[in-house]
Amino acid sequence: MNKILFQLTALFSGLLFGIGMVISGMANPTKVIGFLDITGVWDPSLIFVMGGALLVFMPGYFLLIKPRQQPLNATEFCLAKNRVIDTKLLIGATLFGIGWGIAGICPGPAVSSLALGNPDVWVFFISMMVGLGVMNIWLKVKNN
Repeated sequence: MNKILFQLTALFSGLLFGIGMVISGMANPTKVIGFLDITGVWDPSLIFVMGGALLVFMPGYFLLIKPRQQPLNATEFCLAKNRVIDTKLLIGATLFGIGWGIAGICPGPAVSSLALGNPDVWVFFISMMVGLGVMNIWLKVKNN
């Protein structure tokens, strides 16, 4: 595996993703809440962002990624080994959705938004990191 090429690819992809999130408005909590508010003043514009992303991603995936037996920069594909829908998954997904609905932002756009200097996003990001840390500690204690 070419570690430098892998890291450069990850850096470029992350920067491209972050810039796209900011330009498209997906890093703007007000815009996201407007999209999620289907019973109020609904803003459907993010459908075009998601649709555009799929139009770019899907041909590349089906023509370049899916036919491959091995990734370009790794020895194997990183696929989830756990295929069970359990209570932990359902609770985590529910909490994620509630947090996304309340804050109007999810982790990817939150990281992209840090560069914009929005203090609310910093509060969200720090709280998210604390929550991740507490949960990891709790899981380690529980499993020992």
